[in-house]
Amino acid sequence: MARWFSRLSRRRRVRRRRWIYVISGLVIIILVVFIRGREPSSKDEGGGRSSDMSTAQVGETSAPVVATEPEPKLLEVELAPTGEPNPKVEQLIAEATEHLNAKPARIIESRDRLNEALPLAMSSKQRAYVKEQLSKLADMWLFSRTIYPEDRLCGAYEVKAGELLSTIGTKFKLPYEILLEINNISRAEALQAGETIKVINGPFHARIYRSTFTMDLYLQHTFVRSFPVGLGKAGMETPTGLWAVKAGGKLIKPTWTDPISGRKYESDDPDYPLGSRWVGLEGLRGDAVGRMGFAIHGTRKPEEIGTAGSQGCVRLHNGDAILVYNLLVPVYSRVEIVE
Repeated sequence: MARWFSRLSRRRRVRRRRWIYVISGLVIIILVVFIRGREPSSKDEGGGRSSDMSTAQVGETSAPVVATEPEPKLLEVELAPTGEPNPKVEQLIAEATEHLNAKPARIIESRDRLNEALPLAMSSKQRAYVKEQLSKLADMWLFSRTIYPEDRLCGAYEVKAGELLSTIGTKFKLPYEILLEINNISRAEALQAGETIKVINGPFHARIYRSTFTMDLYLQHTFVRSFPVGLGKAGMETPTGLWAVKAGGKLIKPTWTDPISGRKYESDDPDYPLGSRWVGLEGLRGDAVGRMGFAIHGTRKPEEIGTAGSQGCVRLHNGDAILVYNLLVPVYSRVEIVE
């Protein structure tokens, strides 16, 4: 009888060990599947990028653009000017003027009527007027502390305990620098819990027209401002297509090596050529795909703004470069270059 119980006990121990092995194996398989699911595939890495020695290059490591949301659709590219004014545009301008002259002024309604006109065909004079008025309105609703209750693009935000201005900027797809500016905050460390600040629902985008040497800046789909730009000279043309602001690509006066002469420039060199800011770009679509070293940056040759004189990059006046740097955010901001 004792031997029978001993054999029974051994059989039970064997069965327990088998169940332990089975369960352990299942756990290992589940862990392997989970870990492999978390690893980026080769498709997530993006295609290889060829070197383009006809462009400015900065020697920082480039992180791939990660598609975290559907590709944003900017406004339609401007139509060629018409010979005669567009009556529909005239009507929208009249409505915008009426909103602006109301007591109190209805700034947001005026902005939206003018912005509605932009995709329409119109005369050069009409387009210049619409953009000029939208730029003036942006000083009221965007580049100020004023918050209009009906504005879907700006709002109030109460700072939570332990929150940094940079994390708030990330939440709203903005660089923290623009939050400093519009809230008159002297430095990011001065932010206090419980404080109410103005925030902007980003991101900002830009469209650059090679034919007119201009950059149009948008907040989402709303026009904000135009800037004159310098572009690539013959043989080093700035490529058309869609670009993203590169992750880690926003720099203040980075060290730069001229790809033609091989000379290395430091930020304190008296003839440093890149101006005040550098916003690195990464090609997504069109001729931009696979191109390296392109950026939006300042210049020490303001006389070349409005001309084709760069090695392929987009040049701005230094003050404009600082503003664009403070508005465009890595990964989310798009820069479209068209003819």
